[in-house]
Amino acid sequence: MLLKILLGLLCGITALATQNHTAQEGPLPLLLVSFDGFRADYLQKFPMPNLKLLYSQGVLVEQLTNVFITKTFPNHYSLVTGLYAESHGILASNMYDPVSHKHFHIGNDTDPMWWSEAQPLWVTALDAGYKTAAMMWPGSDVIINNRTATHFFPYNPYVTFQQRLRNVTNWMLGNEKEPGVMFAALYWEEPDRSGHTFGPDNVTAMGKVLKEVDDNIGLLMSELKLHGLWGRINVLVTSDHGMAQCSAERLIQLDNCLHPNNYTLVDLTPVAALIPHTDPEDVVNRLNKCHAHMKAYLKKDIPDRLHYRNNERIQPIILIADEGWTIVQQGSKLPRLGDHGYDNSLPSMHPFLAAAGPSFRQGYRISNLQSVDIYPLMCHLLSVPPQPNNGTLTQARCLLVSETCWDVPLVIGLVVGVLLVLTIITVLFRLLSCRRPLGPQHFQRLQVDDDDDDPLLE
Repeated sequence: MLLKILLGLLCGITALATQNHTAQEGPLPLLLVSFDGFRADYLQKFPMPNLKLLYSQGVLVEQLTNVFITKTFPNHYSLVTGLYAESHGILASNMYDPVSHKHFHIGNDTDPMWWSEAQPLWVTALDAGYKTAAMMWPGSDVIINNRTATHFFPYNPYVTFQQRLRNVTNWMLGNEKEPGVMFAALYWEEPDRSGHTFGPDNVTAMGKVLKEVDDNIGLLMSELKLHGLWGRINVLVTSDHGMAQCSAERLIQLDNCLHPNNYTLVDLTPVAALIPHTDPEDVVNRLNKCHAHMKAYLKKDIPDRLHYRNNERIQPIILIADEGWTIVQQGSKLPRLGDHGYDNSLPSMHPFLAAAGPSFRQGYRISNLQSVDIYPLMCHLLSVPPQPNNGTLTQARCLLVSETCWDVPLVIGLVVGVLLVLTIITVLFRLLSCRRPLGPQHFQRLQVDDDDDDPLLE
């Protein structure tokens, strides 16, 4: 009996968890907006009324665990592919490909070879018959698998946020000749630029730039409302990484550890990539004895949790500095007061996600999500079959109004609690039913045999 009740409870929970609460017909347009270098805890440290208004009408993921290395290009490509850096091939700001012998730099990044190990959503959505757009998103001006987004705009730092937004809005609206785009991605370089210049701990400078960022979010909402798009599309506002405070007292001088004749430098700080000229094991041992705040790894020994090992472009040796430490080749000049690229388990490296629109719940928040989970979420919203990816919808689906998600430990606790109560009741019932009455008993007549030879009464 108890087993039947328990199975009934579990079946009921399963039915509720998969129940669809909306009758939304067809996918809605989706706008993805990234404010580069927006550290998750900026939301607590600085007033952000427009951003808070946006997620009060939708959902908030307080921290995204992004991919290693926590740099702009790798993480922006992860957002639109759902892949770790080792899988999509955009590994750092500076790369060397040992097969083609080509070099990649931020200012020289449009060679399709670097980007074609993965397919971004603005290309994948074309296969579903959608129009797509990308405004200065890293990689969006590159021909990937012989295609680009329907509309795109190469990076130009002199184009204002308002101008970028206006282009995106027009692309989403469409016209009598061409339907509006179903997916658009918009990039803005703040507060990353100011974070590098002033450091995230500079409250005055960062307060000013974050007010401008929040004003831009207000402008985004106003523009969408003006053109009747707000409430008719889904909007995701996020970032790629956080920012750590650096200082001149936290410099690691690489040439003090290893003579420059012993290696070729591919990338530098806070994750340095080296090609050793001598025995790699010996080089790594020497580097690990050099500085307490820097860890050197042979490629094969890079921790599994970093997902940063299985790609030819990952160099034979990488160095990872501790949070806030800067690796330089020589000298005592600090290149930046704020930096990122550090271990992606650090809270200072984590960005956030806010979303609003008909597909999202209202006033809902969760503490954490993997950034690679955003891609399958966007594919689900657009009804686009996803490319192979490292993400999952398991937790991300809880952000959607069409889903009922249960806290698994809570559900298990409830089921165990109900089972315990039913067990106690059953045991008590059996004890009470087997127990003899303790009160006065009815009188019973004494029976006497008929053949008694000496009856008491004649």
